Amino acid sequence: MSTESASAPSLRRALSLPHAVIIGVGSMLGAGVFTVFGHAAAEAGGALLIALGLAAFVAFANATSSAQLAAVYPTSGGSYIFGREQLGPWRGFLAGWGFLIGKTASTAAMALTAAAYLVPGDSLGWPQRLAAAGIVLVIATINYRGVQRTATATAVIVGIVVAALAISIISGFTVSGAEVPLAEQLNPLLPETGVLGVVQAAGLFFFAFAGFARIATMGEEVTEPTKNIPRAILLALGTVLVLYVLISLMLLHTVGLQKLSGAPAPLAVAAGVVADESSTWSWLPVVIAPVAGLAACGALLALMTGIGRTTLAMARHDDLPNSLAAVHPKFGVPHRAEVILAAIVVVLVLTLDLRGAIGFSSFGVLLYYFIANWSALTQSAQVRRYPKALQIAGMIACVGIAFLQPLPAVIGGLIVFALGFGYRFWRQRKTVS
Repeated sequence: MSTESASAPSLRRALSLPHAVIIGVGSMLGAGVFTVFGHAAAEAGGALLIALGLAAFVAFANATSSAQLAAVYPTSGGSYIFGREQLGPWRGFLAGWGFLIGKTASTAAMALTAAAYLVPGDSLGWPQRLAAAGIVLVIATINYRGVQRTATATAVIVGIVVAALAISIISGFTVSGAEVPLAEQLNPLLPETGVLGVVQAAGLFFFAFAGFARIATMGEEVTEPTKNIPRAILLALGTVLVLYVLISLMLLHTVGLQKLSGAPAPLAVAAGVVADESSTWSWLPVVIAPVAGLAACGALLALMTGIGRTTLAMARHDDLPNSLAAVHPKFGVPHRAEVILAAIVVVLVLTLDLRGAIGFSSFGVLLYYFIANWSALTQSAQVRRYPKALQIAGMIACVGIAFLQPLPAVIGGLIVFALGFGYRFWRQRKTVS
């Protein structure tokens, strides 16, 4: 069957507005906030805040599209459902498949990042990979037990991470800081890499924003969805944007652009500078690594939840095996989808390259958001909440950033998309016959 069955089991509406906001914030405050600023500084130079602003605008355009659509389609699946209802089954499948492959790769990357921070070692060897597999199994167990446990665990993690980031920001501004004043570092002129450098830095920052639409993929579990989903998406995005601006300013003040550029763990560098200058903060470097690992675990928790719900939606519409649409009678979660996802991610963390996973993830997810913007663009005036210009800008930005990813990620993404379309074509032919 090509449409959702009226008798399909439903998920429980157990997430209030605060719960939804927390899950959105937890989805964004992952490994990106602890790694991306150094790489973005290397690309954008003194135009770092311009790149952050560009990424924030793209995220805002995508978030408003997701919010506008989720208010009309408050069910599991996010842009898969949006694309299917507004544009047709094939473009809906493009969004769903892009989300699944992109976010599954991102899930593996988050688990590897968490293990890299939590397990000592100079590289991702077997101790880190086995730890990553263990982290995936723990997170999958939490998700399996129900969405309220997911929200509670996310709330605890978000609280710890936000507290640590707040302490990092405050402590950074208490020291004398870099030799070059902050105002001089924020040079609006383009870096040596030109406009491309700023755009690529914006792409890196977008990775740190990714996750704002996770609330939309869980639309079937949010209370008063028409009101709460749009509010939660924009509140979560706004909260994270404020944090990122403050972190950027603190890093430039404390570390300086030269030392910040290319630093793989910029907040750890800043903590070291603060500890050297003030004995009051001597303990700060000790807590950064575990908090970074915890943040990655929080993002992993929300990622796996969103993937399970999109899998559920695609199975309901016969784009994936129907058995994956099963909902656990006690815990109210798509338990078969959760188990299979955990098994796939365990295999990936034992075999995958971290950098390749991030590039591949970005390609798939940006095409997912392209469909979200396109879908919102076709909505009628009666349900429109935001101007069409935002959706057009979002579509252009998503395609541009996606195809500016490293060539292996683009080629690999196109191949996997082709395989997905081939699978759906075969499945449709098999159903007809």
